[in-house]
Amino acid sequence: MRNASTLDFAVAGADWPNRDASRFVSAGGQRWHVQMMGQGPILLLIHGTAASTHSWRDLMAPLARHFTVVAPDLPSHGFTSAPPNRQLSLAGMASLLTGLLAALGVKPMLAVGHSAGAAVLVRMTIDGQIAPAGLVSINGALLPFPGIAGHIFPAMAKLIYLNPLTPRLFSSAATPAKVARLIEDTGSRIDARGLDLYARLMAHPRHVAGALGMMANWDLHGLERDLPKLRAPLLVIAGECDRAVPPLEALKLKRMVPDSDVRIIPRLGHLAHEEQPDAILAEILSFARRHAIIEANPQRADDLRQHET
Repeated sequence: MRNASTLDFAVAGADWPNRDASRFVSAGGQRWHVQMMGQGPILLLIHGTAASTHSWRDLMAPLARHFTVVAPDLPSHGFTSAPPNRQLSLAGMASLLTGLLAALGVKPMLAVGHSAGAAVLVRMTIDGQIAPAGLVSINGALLPFPGIAGHIFPAMAKLIYLNPLTPRLFSSAATPAKVARLIEDTGSRIDARGLDLYARLMAHPRHVAGALGMMANWDLHGLERDLPKLRAPLLVIAGECDRAVPPLEALKLKRMVPDSDVRIIPRLGHLAHEEQPDAILAEILSFARRHAIIEANPQRADDLRQHET
């Protein structure tokens, strides 16, 4: 199933967060919505399933003081067009994003992904599609559901997705109150602005179809097998109260990935970067400085330059 219609940026995006940084780019048969701002090393931000660039609304400007930030809407999400169904898989998303980066002429030095977005970035790095000096996973969905659920859930998602009426039924039922409960079920509480933006997205059948399509086509068993091959340093940030991706998975990842570090953030859920963007910003900047992606002590460097003049 494929719904080619996209959200109207002039209407639904009239007050979109960081709208001045938005642009539309054609690559790989897709019309991408991409936000770019700042100067410095390239930082790629990839949101999770059912989200969009709005997910980074409070992080982009602070990060842009240190990086050139590049944040696209994933295919069939937000204001980016929908690809053929098969490309909503992990490998398909990775391939489409590789084409977008080539069209933009950017090579990420740091890549940050939330939930399924983290899985896309890890897959791209293992496969040599990007070569960042570091990766950050925020509540990353990098491992299959344990036991039989890992087989049943994708099959159920595929059955739901194949019903052409499902996206419209989901979107017609996406009242602000129901969206708020859905987000609370992930262990997060976000502000009214965030709830409004999610409700706006979930009210559009094509966006819902994209989220369902990702879930129906997602298979993390190959990624789990290949995780020990990851050579880029990995920071795993996990919300203590995340109900979507249990924080215990972060400790499992620590054992699987040779060069990895784990940060468990107290009292935060799956949307930790929207709940407390300052806490997540501090972790990202600290990681980037430890791995020499940005200056370790920018204030001291500024003082030295002023002294020399």
